Amino acid sequence: MGRKLPDSPPSETRDDLRDPTRRSVTLTSGARVPYPEPSSKAATKVGRANRRADTKPEQRLRSLLHRRGRRFRKDYFVHAGAVRVHIDVAFPRQHVAVFVDGCYWHGCGEHGSTPSRNRDYWAPKLLANRERDDRVDGALKEAGWIVIRVWEHGDPAVAAGRIEDALRKH
Repeated sequence: MGRKLPDSPPSETRDDLRDPTRRSVTLTSGARVPYPEPSSKAATKVGRANRRADTKPEQRLRSLLHRRGRRFRKDYFVHAGAVRVHIDVAFPRQHVAVFVDGCYWHGCGEHGSTPSRNRDYWAPKLLANRERDDRVDGALKEAGWIVIRVWEHGDPAVAAGRIEDALRKH
């Protein structure tokens, strides 16, 4: 039996909270996993501070593209077949979609990791993110978009060069 939680009924233990039948969440992949209990108040603060859009790497890339005279849409919503997606940086006329992927959230081979706490939640969650990326890429390509994915740690100038090459070809 696990350690008793403070301020909880005597029958409730940390092991009970990790029981998938008690508190769980369904990921986009359909996997049902235990709901992750925050390991600390600091972890909660960090998690809440994560942004879906307008991250620093996105801002650096967009700023560089704008200085080079490129005009685009940010956080651009698209229906591609059955997939609905917000494109980080979109060039709708040329059908070029750019995603700036975070190393942690998208499983960068160089910097990505699986946390040691709440592994039963995070391992399938991060896998589901990568599977969703593949579905999104496929749906956008099927709809005629060129998809470019860059890592947050990548050089914005190199990414801007790849984007400009794609825009010239399209």
